Amino acid sequence: MRLLIWLESSLQIKKAGGLQRGITDAIDARRIAEYAFRFRDQMCLWEPPRLVLQKLSALSALRQRLLRVRQQLQQPIQEQQGFVEKSFQKQLTKNCQASLKAINADLESAEKQINGLIQSDDRLRELFGLITSVPGVGDAIATEVLVATNEFKAINDPKKLACHAGVAPFEYRSGSSVRGKTRVSQHARLRLKSLFHLGAMSAIRMKGELQAYYQRKVTEGKNKMLVLNAVRNKLIHRVCSVVHRRQKYDKNYTFTLA
Repeated sequence: MRLLIWLESSLQIKKAGGLQRGITDAIDARRIAEYAFRFRDQMCLWEPPRLVLQKLSALSALRQRLLRVRQQLQQPIQEQQGFVEKSFQKQLTKNCQASLKAINADLESAEKQINGLIQSDDRLRELFGLITSVPGVGDAIATEVLVATNEFKAINDPKKLACHAGVAPFEYRSGSSVRGKTRVSQHARLRLKSLFHLGAMSAIRMKGELQAYYQRKVTEGKNKMLVLNAVRNKLIHRVCSVVHRRQKYDKNYTFTLA
């Protein structure tokens, strides 16, 4: 028997309920039922990811943990250079060599398994090739995008993906009295946001359209972080575009009117 499942964010249900007081299991159950009844016309059924994507997600999470552990070992030692004796610094570095060597070996193994999974599946291999054809988008970003979008089945719109990654800017304005700064939302997939930030940093260092765009906007007096966020947004739109068109990114492409 196949059951239909509707997954919804708890924060979405809470904010849709208006002003709330008190929390019990009975009250929460009623609020969830009321939400489901009110928004049944907007129901989006959950589609479980394929087994190969579940494995890819687990390996990607493992790689993230290993990277964090490696950073926790390396960074303090690097930061204290110049504050301790050189001989003692060498000793501290030597104490971590075995651990760092093991972590690097585990990282290499995880990356090989990730690459093997992608190359063994026709759909993932095709999407991976399309995504990584965009300048500034590397293997780590492509892997995280595949996991976050469920192979673009859950999210295939660039604006929704930008919002999910915490890149889309939102206005905070009401009438003539409330004029807050346009800023991104904190409700985002932080790992995806961090990776696109690194991708944007890589893109503006490479000679090309995005580097020229960044330099032009900064020269015009725009805030550097705002311009960098715009570059992140452009990367996301380009990723969705190549997947939608099923064509690799062409930096020499020129739009022609029919």
